Amino acid sequence: MYVIVEIQGQQFKAEAGKFLYVHYLGEQVKEGETVEFDRVLLADADGAVKVGAPTVEGAKVVCEVMRPLVKGEKVIVFKKKRRKGYRRKNGHRQCFTQVLIKDVVA
Repeated sequence: MYVIVEIQGQQFKAEAGKFLYVHYLGEQVKEGETVEFDRVLLADADGAVKVGAPTVEGAKVVCEVMRPLVKGEKVIVFKKKRRKGYRRKNGHRQCFTQVLIKDVVA
């Protein structure tokens, strides 16, 4: 069984026992806490597909926060215009939260 769930504007395929890296959930979550996401867009239970309009009624994903702050890979943004002396270098690291999917209720 799997579901498609929307978490902070992104859609994820969620199955019980899998890890997800979602956008940083902020200071309000601590390691070991349980969080629930109820914006389930699609649920598939052994071939029986339920599509929400816009969400599936009564469906939710129960997760446990494993690591509240995980930093992603560094991305270098470099801008240059040739023969003009224009060069800009900027770096960025995205913050994520690692969650373990405990249960999928659909």
